[in-house]
Amino acid sequence: MHKVIFSVLTAALAFGCNESSFKTIGSIQQLDPSLEKIIDTTAPVEIIAEGFDWTEGPLWVESEKMLLFSDIPPNKIFKWTEGKGTELYLTPSGYTGATPRAGEPGSNGLLLNKEGKLVMCQHGDRRMAMMDAPLNAPKAAFVPLADNYKGKKFNSPNDAVFRSNGDLFFTDPAYGLEKTMDDPAKEIPFQGVYKANEKGEVTLLTANITRPNGIAFTNNEKTLIVANSDPQKPVWYMFDIDEHDSLYNERLMYDVTEASKKEKGSPDGLKVDKQGNVFATGPGGVWIFNNEGKPVGKISVPEACSNVALADDDKTLYITADMYVLRVRMKN
Repeated sequence: MHKVIFSVLTAALAFGCNESSFKTIGSIQQLDPSLEKIIDTTAPVEIIAEGFDWTEGPLWVESEKMLLFSDIPPNKIFKWTEGKGTELYLTPSGYTGATPRAGEPGSNGLLLNKEGKLVMCQHGDRRMAMMDAPLNAPKAAFVPLADNYKGKKFNSPNDAVFRSNGDLFFTDPAYGLEKTMDDPAKEIPFQGVYKANEKGEVTLLTANITRPNGIAFTNNEKTLIVANSDPQKPVWYMFDIDEHDSLYNERLMYDVTEASKKEKGSPDGLKVDKQGNVFATGPGGVWIFNNEGKPVGKISVPEACSNVALADDDKTLYITADMYVLRVRMKN
């Protein structure tokens, strides 16, 4: 039987010997005894920031001891620190055009390259780009890294991951277009998963996923995990990668069709910790899989969760969840 520990919104909830000064939300659900090695089922899910439109792309920057995250509709990136809380970090973040537009124009996924520069999935500008400024002195100056496939603009790059050699793998659904799949500005007829090398050369890896979203490597970089946020097929796929970077051996990691009928959210962003455990946002919160792809637990959240970030040597998990940014302490 699933072991569920419920917590309610409260301003003070103990964690270990420390008291949390944050409100909490949700619960930890145990699906397998091995979850106890990863997270305490009584750990509070803290609301460290709130009041946003739609948060995404959390990124912990160890050098600055800050969490960056996108608020997509208002075209902004915010930062959160333990000492100062939430501050505006960068605007505009994903759309630099002069014509006002609706929808989700801001940045989505955020990550750091090998040189420690901030790289972002820019919905509105329909490209992968790097901020041309130091992390501690941000400004809206961007260097495009990839903005088209065979001369056609991307839809709206959504999430991305760097391989250790500098190659950038990213997904390109249509969520950032004003009319999404039906937008007349859509130039590519499919939603692709791509690779851009350090020269900016773009390779299509697959066009067979209907709504590719979150993306991550397993620790040996030989397998790619891609979330499909299509409500008609809410699943996580796994692909092996050959020596020429072609994807093969496509298979399902997990199917959450039944869960998606009952709970908010679809497969979205994901991260892999040093033990190979996968933390993947999906229906009802954050699903925790072991390194064999078996679900061992779930951080249940009543709002749709979009992505996660690991910090403090995998001892802290940050979660973007609709109007909230959440934090959970772990055991790793």
